[in-house]
Order: sequence, then C-alpha cells, then structure tokens
Amino acid sequence: MRKYIAFIMLLCVFIAQAQQRQVQRATVAFMNVENLWDTIASADYIDGTLPKTNPAFHRSIPVDSIKHLEVTEDYKGEWSDDLLKGKKVVRYQAVNDEFTPKSPKRWNSKLYYNKLGNISKVISELGRQYTNAAPAIVGLIEVENRQVIEDLIKQPLLAKEDYGIIHYNSYDARGIDVAIIYQKKRFVPISSLKKEIKNYDENGKRDYTRDILVVTGLLDGEKVGVLMNHWPSRRGGEAVSLPKRNHAATILKQQMDSLRANVPDIKLFAMGDFNDDPVSPSIVKYLGAVAKESQLSDQTPYIDLMTKLYKNGVASLAYRDAPNLFDQIIVSKNLISDKLTPRYSIYKTEIYAPSYLVTDSGQYKGYPFRSWSGDTYTGGYSDHFPAVTVVQREYVKQ
Repeated sequence: MRKYIAFIMLLCVFIAQAQQRQVQRATVAFMNVENLWDTIASADYIDGTLPKTNPAFHRSIPVDSIKHLEVTEDYKGEWSDDLLKGKKVVRYQAVNDEFTPKSPKRWNSKLYYNKLGNISKVISELGRQYTNAAPAIVGLIEVENRQVIEDLIKQPLLAKEDYGIIHYNSYDARGIDVAIIYQKKRFVPISSLKKEIKNYDENGKRDYTRDILVVTGLLDGEKVGVLMNHWPSRRGGEAVSLPKRNHAATILKQQMDSLRANVPDIKLFAMGDFNDDPVSPSIVKYLGAVAKESQLSDQTPYIDLMTKLYKNGVASLAYRDAPNLFDQIIVSKNLISDKLTPRYSIYKTEIYAPSYLVTDSGQYKGYPFRSWSGDTYTGGYSDHFPAVTVVQREYVKQ
C-alpha cells in the first residue's frame, strides 16, 4: 500500500510539472505602410552642431519653419558630403508638398487618420492567430518621420500594447525612412544605429536611399538583432539598378556578421522590402542567404524564410504587373530547430493576406488593396502584403 501511495504521489508531481510546461510565442513582423505621410509640407534640415558627435544629424521640419532657422545655405539639389560637415543646410524633399491638402492628392487630416486606423488594424492582427497577442516587434517601411509613428501607436488598437519606437532620419531623396516599434514589456533595446548605403551614379553623384536600421536587444530575455531594410528600387530597370541592391546586400551582410562576431549566440532577423526576390543575386550571392535548412553551415549561416513560399507561387506585391516577393525575412541559423526547446526558434512564417487586404475586382484583382490609385485615396491599406514570422519556445510556468 505504501509503495502504491508513493507511486501515486510521484505520478501527481510528474503531472503537475508537465502541466506547468507551456509554449511561449512571439511575432516579429513588418509592413510597408505605403507612404505614411502627415499633411504638412516638409524639408530636411541639417544642423551640423547638434549633437557634436554626429555632424550628419538632421531632422524633418515643416517648410514654413525654414524662415525661423539659421540656415547657411538653402540647398535644393542633391546632398553632398561637404555640406554635411558642420553646416546648417535645408533640402526640400522630392515630394515635400505631394501629401498636403492643397496638392492634387487633397491629403488632409481625415484621410490621414483613416489610413492610421487601417494600418493599426493590420498590425494588431499580425501573428495573432498563432500567439493570441499583438506582435512583439514590428518593422515599418515608408514612414515620413517620427511623428507619424507616434500617431500610429496612439491608435486605439495599438495604444494598449505600449509600443516603443526606434527611428532615425535617413537621407532618402523622397524623405521616407524605416523604423521599428516594439512592445516594451517584451523587448528591451540595448543598442541601435543606422547604416548608410552609399551608392553613386555614373557621374559620381550620390544616389540617396534609405538606411539600414540595426537594433539589438532582449526579446523575452533572449539576445536578438533586428535589421530593417528598404533597398534601392528598380527604377530604371532591374538590371540597371541591381548593383545598388548588391551593394546594400554587402552592407547588410557586414552588419550581420559583425553582430554575430561580437555576440556569437545572438539571433538575427534581417527583414524588409528588398526590391528583389529570394532568388535574386543580391540575396543569394551577395548576402549569401540559403534556401534550405540543409544548406546552413558556419560559412552560410543565414536562411531566407521566404524562398519556399516564393517557389510555391506566393507574392507580396505585383511590380509592373508581375508578381514578386520583395518582402522577406532572413534569419540566422540558430533560429532553426526541428524540435521545441527552451530557446526561441522559428515556428511559422507567412505573407499575411486576409481577404480585406486583397483587391477583389477589376484590373488589379488579387493585388494588395493599396491606399492610392494615382492621386485618388482608395481607403485601402498598402501596395504590399505584410511579412510575418512567429518564434516559439518551451517554458515552465512558475
């Protein structure tokens, strides 16, 4: 009888311990928000004295504020390196007045807040079917400035999640940037920086594009790095513009390799709109991202989670009427595991395209339901579908 009672007690302990073991998941995702601009005509202002450690410091300002600034030169052409050294300079953004009430787009506060509501709805849903929660980390592409991000995270569907912001102004000629928002209760930033991609045309003139945003921190206590990208477009043709993206891929690889060298166990998420497909030379040759888990090694430590989807016909946009999967998530090999462990690994990766994000009729049936048709606001969401990956791990509930 005593042996029987001891066995029952032991069994109860085992069951109790087993019941305490649960699965924890987190969503890391991003969305190209298709020109999230406020309604104010803007310019880029360089103040070479603030902060003194960063002569390239600049910010986005309203055009009507220029008269109040001490400006060395009202420079309306391309930026040049000599203008970034200790001077105060203003450059008008290429589309500084396109998204304003008096422009052909008639962009006003009502439309702006409608778009914010649309984007917040999508973001709040990313990965939710797998986690029952809003995403822990979300990358944003095509944001004008920090203010539009602050307005976004104040939307009712996101405000309760208490998102923080990491954002830097880039020198992009259009005036758009990349950024990251994160749930403060789940992700703790350690460091962040922007890495410029310096491309030049055949005349040696700088072609300004978006920076790579590099962020490290702790996701539920685990060391991760997130690298947000919006590579140079295919303007002028795929072949002509490819060297610019090859160069961006080289810069991204350098940043990823550096993070792994400094923190060998860090888990990396490189994601964004690469303006190339998973099989393009920039991804395969210059970044060195492999397509299959069996190809991972110390020499090839990065895998493109979107390659399988691409080969199965999945697209995130239609560029010039051809389907493409420009929106990709590339991760380090230590995020790949065939079993559940106490450390985070990839559980699910997808392009998020519920029916309301898809154009349901007309010439563009099946395409993303975008916000703009020429100068007409459609009430849609974006010209790209969001990309999502979910990580999971086993943990014992205390």
